[in-house]
Amino acid sequence: MPDAVMLFAAGFGTRMGALTSDRPKPLIKVAGLPLIDHALGLVRDLAPSRIVLNAHYNAQQIVDHVAGTGVRVAVETPDILDTGGGLKAAMPLLESDVVFTMNTDAVWKGPNPLRILRDAWQDDMQALLLCVPKRRATGHAGEGDFDISDDGTATWGDGAIYTGVQIIRLDTVSDTAEDVFSLKTVWERLEAQGQLRAVTYPGEWCDVGHPEGIVLAEKMLDYGNV
Repeated sequence: MPDAVMLFAAGFGTRMGALTSDRPKPLIKVAGLPLIDHALGLVRDLAPSRIVLNAHYNAQQIVDHVAGTGVRVAVETPDILDTGGGLKAAMPLLESDVVFTMNTDAVWKGPNPLRILRDAWQDDMQALLLCVPKRRATGHAGEGDFDISDDGTATWGDGAIYTGVQIIRLDTVSDTAEDVFSLKTVWERLEAQGQLRAVTYPGEWCDVGHPEGIVLAEKMLDYGNV
C-alpha cells in the first residue's frame, strides 16, 4: 500500500498569464486558500509517512511556503524535468516503491480522491489513474483522455478525463533511461502491455490551470455564498 505522496508544483503556469508573473501557480488562491494547500489538505487527511513536492519556477516561494511542515522539497535546477523526470529525481526523498502522485492545479468536491485510489489499489497493479467523466469535470478544455473497461483497464480514448492523481510503482519510472520525460511515456508503455488501470471519481473536479478556472472552481465550491 502506498505511503508516500509526490505533489507536482514545478510548472511555469503560463496559462495563468499575469497571475504567475511573480509567483508559482500552486500559490494562487482559490476560495481563499492557495492551490497547494487544497492539495496538502487532501494529502494530510491520508496521513502518509512522506510528502514530497517538486519546485522550479520561483522555487524559493514554494520552499518558504512549506517550511516547517515536514514536507520535503525537490528543487529542479537548472532545468525543469517534466512529470516523469521530476518523479524519478525525487525517488530518494520518497523512499518508497509505490507512491501517490498529485497535480496541484485542481480542486475537488466530494470524497477524498486519494482515498478512492487507495481503496481500489491492488498489489498486482503497475499504475492506477483517477479519472472523472466529462459531465462532472469543470474548466477542462478539449477531449477526454481514457476509456475504462469493466475490469478497470484503461486505454487511450475520450470517455473520461485524467484528474492528475494516480498511484504508480516507481520501477516503471526508474526503468526510463531519460532524465527529462513526461509520465505519459510510462503510461504508453503500460497501456500497450494492457497494464494501465483506472478508476472513476464519484464527485466533481475542476481544472484550475487558467484564470477562468478560479471562478469556476469557486462556483463549484459555493465559495462566498451564504
